[in-house]
Amino acid sequence: MNMRARDRGIVIGEMKTGTKNRITDVPGVTVGHVTLTGDGRNTGVTVIMPSEDNMFVSKLTAACHVLNGFGKTAGLMQIEELGTIETPIALTNTLNVGLVHDALVGYMIDRCEKDGVRLRSVNPVVAECNDASLNNIHERAVREMHVREAIEKASQDFEEGAVGAGRGMTCHGLKGGIGTASRVVEMGSEDFTLGVLVLTNHGRMKDFCISGERVGEKVYQKLNESLPDKGSCIVVMATDLPLTDRQLKRVIRRASVGLARLGSFIGHGSGEVFIGFTTANRVPNDADGAIMNLRAIHEDYIDRAFRAMAEATEEAVLNSMLMAETVESQSGTVRRGLSEFM
Repeated sequence: MNMRARDRGIVIGEMKTGTKNRITDVPGVTVGHVTLTGDGRNTGVTVIMPSEDNMFVSKLTAACHVLNGFGKTAGLMQIEELGTIETPIALTNTLNVGLVHDALVGYMIDRCEKDGVRLRSVNPVVAECNDASLNNIHERAVREMHVREAIEKASQDFEEGAVGAGRGMTCHGLKGGIGTASRVVEMGSEDFTLGVLVLTNHGRMKDFCISGERVGEKVYQKLNESLPDKGSCIVVMATDLPLTDRQLKRVIRRASVGLARLGSFIGHGSGEVFIGFTTANRVPNDADGAIMNLRAIHEDYIDRAFRAMAEATEEAVLNSMLMAETVESQSGTVRRGLSEFM
């Protein structure tokens, strides 16, 4: 049975984790997967639901950051311009971005019609990694029904590893996938939660480190294989910290620290895309007046959020590898789970 990092006694960082050490420790956030296997398929879709209510009516303050832009993510331009998100966030494979985008449009049209809300434009957010080494990616197997099923399945408890969008991914030459972790952030007399979910498909085996130990070197000696770093890593951060979109961008950039601690140098062919949102500062679609009141932390205290982001990202990536079982493609390509070597 695969175990997460902390179940193995591997403690990343110094900050306290949330209740379940998941992105869903942030109140209102849920996650759902649909995994597709067989007949050459090793793929799927993962959906992060930032809130239970209609996000188009009451948008969430958000930010994004592209560390290396070898990727096909949809919806970042409007996040960058307006600092909000208004739909669920979906993760899938590279060639399925368009179909998943269309599925989210359909879902939001139906949701708004149900709620009696007029919708003329909407900005779905879809991020991707390329699973072609294990999946028949040309099939574009993820369809609208799978996206809607993932939304319906979304809950606080969800699987990690080779599931959903992570089914066909490779991380540091081993099996990658979906991972998550969280941290409690103390601000004055209040405690807040910062949670991270990652889709990992990046890194070289020989570079892989755990707590400073070059684990990848030992694995390489057994397998004598080290693939180039040409995948991607998507990091989604959720928090209930009261942050502005500018502050969110500063925080999510620290995901790069977590990736680096595990040995990634962010290769040319790897698309590192970070998306973050807060449930604290909601922005109504229809203005009640010209002025809005928002809460925000003082910048002198933001280091706590920086550390939380770095620690949670590092642990989430590690969990994605530890929880992923070995997967073989129809053509015989094998990606072994890290747990085989621990």
